[in-house]
Parts: sequence; C-alpha cells; structure tokens
Amino acid sequence: MECFTARLIQEESSVNRLQGKTAVITGGSSGIGLATAQRFVDEGAFVFIVGRRQAELDKALAQIGRNVTAVQADVTRPDDLDRLFSIVREQRGHVDVLFANSGSIEHRTIDEISPEHYDATFDVNVRGLIFTVQKALPLMPRGSSIILTSSIAGVKGLPSHGTYSAAKAAVRSLARTWTMELKDRAVRVNAISPGAIDTPIIDSQVSNSAEADELRAKFAAATPLGRIGRPEEIASAVLFLASDDSSFVAGIDLFVDGGIAQV
Repeated sequence: MECFTARLIQEESSVNRLQGKTAVITGGSSGIGLATAQRFVDEGAFVFIVGRRQAELDKALAQIGRNVTAVQADVTRPDDLDRLFSIVREQRGHVDVLFANSGSIEHRTIDEISPEHYDATFDVNVRGLIFTVQKALPLMPRGSSIILTSSIAGVKGLPSHGTYSAAKAAVRSLARTWTMELKDRAVRVNAISPGAIDTPIIDSQVSNSAEADELRAKFAAATPLGRIGRPEEIASAVLFLASDDSSFVAGIDLFVDGGIAQV
C-alpha cells in the first residue's frame, strides 16, 4: 500500500511541473504557442497568451478553457508591451516563465529584399523579442525561465530565407548574451529551434491547400525521421526548459527538428 501511494504521489507531481507558476506566451493564439499554452495549463500554470488577432485569441481561450488570460498586443509596439505586463502585474504580480515565441517569415532572395521586408522581419523576430524580455524582467523572480523561439533556419543556408535566417541567428546569440547578463539573478535563458512543424505558418507560405500539402511532403522527405513535427512535440520541449527538470540547463539552443539540421 505504501509503495502504491508513493507511486501515485510521484505520478501526480510529474504532471504538475508548473504548479502555481505564471507564464506569458507571445504568439500564443495558434500553432506552437497555443500547444504550449495548453500544455502549461495542464501542468498547473496560469498562462497569459498574447497575439495580434482577437478572433484567434478568442478561439484559443475557448480551447484552453481555464487558467488563461488573452491579451491582444503587437510585440513590435512598446505601448502594447507595457499594457501587457501591466495586466500581468495586476492579475498575478509576477512572471515565472516567459516564452518569447512571436515570429513571422516572408520569403525573399537577396535580389528581392527591400527595406520594408527587412524591417518587418527584424521588428517581429528580433526587436519585438528583445523588448518583450526587457519589459518582463522586472516581474521575474530568481529561478525564472526565459525561452526564445529560434529556428533551424538560423544554422542552415536555405534559399529565400536570408533575412529570416539572420534574425533567428540573432535570437540564438541573444540567448548566450542574456545567460551571462542574468546569471546573478538566477534567471535561465535558452533558445529552442524547431524544424518543419505542422502549423498555420506552412499554409501562410503558399497560395492554396494543395501547395501546402506539397510543402509538407517536401519537408517530410528532407527530415531524417520521415515526417514533419507536431506543435505538441515542441510544447513538450518548451515545458522541459520552463520547468525545474532543466534546472542546470542555460544558454542552449535545443533543436527539435527530427534531425533535419543535425545530419
């Protein structure tokens, strides 16, 4: 009986790795962000999901169902970030986990890059990420965790991805720098680099569903595991970096890519 009780206690604690924690997830209304928000709530956290489109936020709220607040905000706008963290402060008082996940991609070869394309890509993927972290830090106690979404594009030479790849390489660099800058505060910073994941981003890169299916098949063929990933698989990796399971992990870039950038 004692062994059975001990096992139940162990199993219960293993599925509440974020019990009582407060998390903020940008880009949290769909894809990887939404899957991570759902996983965090299942693990005991209260989650703030952030996105630009209210309709998607409303759907995400209905899907998650509990322990979640949606905030419509654009990470490229400092006033929106101030409002976001004011809401977090009022409702919860602190942030234990920040998943800076907002991002955007627009394909351009070197001869097609315009100043507008460059600004749009770096504004979301780098500038917005930097100021999201900066404005969250006053609310983050010792032992908090910051996870930054990078990409395999940051280490691979992918045609038409030059600006996006450079932006994601910058994200990986920031994880290293901030690990050193925040070490005295015991705030861990790590990056995560997904491979090809089945999210709405794939559909946004093409004109119709048939082209999207072709793109998924192309990604699957290029991936050693023979398929593209699921948002829930990235969420599991983010949970690891957010929880005490990774208490001695800092400054890394965790690839969750089916091996596509590894071999």
